[in-house]
Amino acid sequence: CDLMNQGILALVSSIGCTSAGSLQSLADAMHIPHLFIQRSTAGTPRSGCGLTRSSRNDDYTLSVRPPVYLNDVILRVVTEYAWQKFIIFYDNDYDIRGIQEFLDKVSQQGMDVALQKVENNINKMITGLFATMRIEELNRYRDTLRRAILVMNPSTAKSFITEVVETNLVAFDCHWIIINEEINDVDVQELVRRSIGRLTIIRQTFPVPQNISQRCFRGNHRISSSLCDPKDPFSQSMEISNLYIYDTVLLLANAFHKKLEDRKWHSMASLTCIRKNSKPWQGGRSMLETIKKGGVNGLTGELEFAENGGNPNVHFEILGTNYGEDLGRGIRKLGCWNPITGLNGSLTDRKLENNMRGVVLRVVTVLEEPFVMVSENVLGKPKKYQGFSIDVLEALATYLGFKYEIYVAPDHKYGSPQDDGSWNGLIGELVFKRADIGISALTITPDRENVVDFTTRYMDYSVGVLLRKAEKTVDMFACLAPFDLSLWACIAGTVLLVGLLVYLLNWLNPPRLQMGSMTSTTLYNSMWFVYGSFVQQGGEVPYTTLATRLMMGAWWLFALIVISSYTANLAAFLTITRIENSIQSLQDLSRQTDIPYGTVLDSAVYEHVRVKGMNPFERDSMYSQMWRMINRSNGSENNVMESTAGIQKVKYGNYAFVWDAAVLEYVAINDADCSFYTIGNTVADRGYGIALQHGSPYRDVFSQRILELQQNGDMDILKHKWWPKNGQCDLYSSVDTKQKGGALDIKSFAGVFCILAAGIVLSCFIAMLETWWNKRKGSRVPSKEDDKEIDLEHLHRRVNSLCTDDDSPHKQFSTSSIDLTPLDIDTLPTRQALEQISDFRNTHITTTTFIPEQIQTLSRTLSAKAASGFSFGSVPEHRTGPFRHRAPNGGFFRSPIKTMSSIPYQPTPTLGLNIGSDPDRGTSI
Repeated sequence: CDLMNQGILALVSSIGCTSAGSLQSLADAMHIPHLFIQRSTAGTPRSGCGLTRSSRNDDYTLSVRPPVYLNDVILRVVTEYAWQKFIIFYDNDYDIRGIQEFLDKVSQQGMDVALQKVENNINKMITGLFATMRIEELNRYRDTLRRAILVMNPSTAKSFITEVVETNLVAFDCHWIIINEEINDVDVQELVRRSIGRLTIIRQTFPVPQNISQRCFRGNHRISSSLCDPKDPFSQSMEISNLYIYDTVLLLANAFHKKLEDRKWHSMASLTCIRKNSKPWQGGRSMLETIKKGGVNGLTGELEFAENGGNPNVHFEILGTNYGEDLGRGIRKLGCWNPITGLNGSLTDRKLENNMRGVVLRVVTVLEEPFVMVSENVLGKPKKYQGFSIDVLEALATYLGFKYEIYVAPDHKYGSPQDDGSWNGLIGELVFKRADIGISALTITPDRENVVDFTTRYMDYSVGVLLRKAEKTVDMFACLAPFDLSLWACIAGTVLLVGLLVYLLNWLNPPRLQMGSMTSTTLYNSMWFVYGSFVQQGGEVPYTTLATRLMMGAWWLFALIVISSYTANLAAFLTITRIENSIQSLQDLSRQTDIPYGTVLDSAVYEHVRVKGMNPFERDSMYSQMWRMINRSNGSENNVMESTAGIQKVKYGNYAFVWDAAVLEYVAINDADCSFYTIGNTVADRGYGIALQHGSPYRDVFSQRILELQQNGDMDILKHKWWPKNGQCDLYSSVDTKQKGGALDIKSFAGVFCILAAGIVLSCFIAMLETWWNKRKGSRVPSKEDDKEIDLEHLHRRVNSLCTDDDSPHKQFSTSSIDLTPLDIDTLPTRQALEQISDFRNTHITTTTFIPEQIQTLSRTLSAKAASGFSFGSVPEHRTGPFRHRAPNGGFFRSPIKTMSSIPYQPTPTLGLNIGSDPDRGTSI
């Protein structure tokens, strides 16, 4: 009012919305051009003032600053990021009604949005959250903070980010958006330095001429270098409102200059706002039109006005960082937005799609063969890990370019919910934001997915059981295993029966034996011959009758079949045991109680069996039976704390371990003794996945890459590396066998050696009995009627004594006391083949010596001449006697042939041969 009394041409105001309404009313009433520059309190983002405009003729207020487009910009950015759940933080100085339009639109789209006001004392506010919230509520609050929009002044934003990062309320997987028109370059660098995770900054920007020499010239007006240079610290610290004030003054100066040139200048009127009948300024409308038609290119770019009195020229710049935990990361321009063309650029983080270089992920794991194992543990150096899951993680890291650090969960557990709602183990590390990724033999379950995110499954999962193979019992008489005891008894009886039948047939119809045959058809010889043919040792066949030959032909065929069957079965019995285990499925395991079984306490398998076993609507009673066994003594009797303990319990005890089928198959394949076999379900109802923090930006990227690995066959190559198809052990055979043939051990042939040893001992015993019997028999004086055996050595001594002492009275003895066996001398090739023939005059004794190798030939070629005697010349007399035959064992037995032959005596010249000196010569008498 004071200024109007002095005279006024136009009014420039840089105030808040509260005073703007009063000035608008006064300017409209007095027809004074009003250039309104909205100023926010302490750099807080602007809210729409909502200035009322009655009609075009009565509206003298022009908005120098563009309208508030924060609602449109935020909605476009959130839609581009595909957020569905986030929280909005605002400070005390911000009017929340400024984003009411945005809240209405996101609510219509079904987004879950929360609002929270940030107090001036941020430290006290954060401390109060920890004091009032339970752990379960605090975890949900942490999850909410992963996506947030900050509508506050830069100084408050810096303090708030610092507090939440230091109190571990957020991890580097968070993504925050800060929107404020009044953020300069210095504020941007400071916000990036203090934050972790991904940061997106939305601020108003102004075009800068590319030509440096033209930056400080706006038409005919030269601007100070401290203002036009964007690198100058003074220009960096200036508020946007001050920049608009500078351009507004330039705009008015140009308008006044144009009025003067057109000679349409209106003198300033002295106005008063106190008197009711005060008239408005008459030149106000003309001055307003001149200002609206004019324009200026200033520090804020083109300053001009539309028909509605607003400045349409506004540009927003969208800056962003990548995900990471390094402070002070670089920031780049992601895109820009204006009300005419909308968003120009893509907000998708290209580095996150195919190149995450510079990102370091903290990976938590649990040791589980073959998924994660320690390959090298050098004192003072980080542990090196290997395994199937490590190979999958390495494939992702190679493709995406990120790095990772692995550590083992402190309690070595996968994780389960506790009484207070928190989680322990690997899942707990992800819930409390201490790790970014969890990888091991981790199965995807509904309870786990409530608190963490999972990628798509990279391997199917099923429940299996590890059991110990039935041990092979040591049987010393494994050589007898091909035939049953009853069959052996039948074979032994058959040998005796056939031997007896052969003897009876020969007794009823005696065969005609050749002269000199050294075999006979006694019962002993018949048994021996039948046994020899059975064991395929052969022998001389003295049986010439048709009945006997038919009998032996049938016996030989029988022996051939029996021996062939025995040989075939013996090879199988010595290499493969026939011991089978009765447990071949989960149903068989649940029905028996002889072998106790269990799993890892509080594991996913434990919960899986518990849920199905306690479900009254479960049709299959298998799980209820398994749950009763597993839950004995509240689970402490049959369950273990770690999977390695369960495997050792199976190896050294009577126990079956229920666990992941993939883990058990690896254990069975790589067992040195091949003492394990596995059973399980063939249908995979779940799978193994990589766990991430809830809402992690890496989930979709990892899932896409896993699908690519499965599609191009790389995942199958990794599987075959740890689960080879041709392993050294058979996974599914319940017997302890080898896939490849191996050498037989001494245990398999112990019975054969025992039989041989028994035969040797028995032979020695019988030999001692025979020696004793012969000595006892030799001590007696043989009688004339005893014609069974003659001691050849004794006879040789007697004969030699007769030869040396021809006049000895000892050579005069009865001619009937000795029976002689004639030989067919004509069967020898030549006369030189005959050995010395000693003559014993006046004794009627003839002896013939021959080479032992000729015995069999002489016996086969004995001609019929032997029956009529041999002529050796003219002899005065001869003596005949019964023939005797040499037994195969060297003894003598009485010949069944009763034919008498004459044995002539013929003196022969001495050939100079010493009969008794050659032990290889034999003598037949």
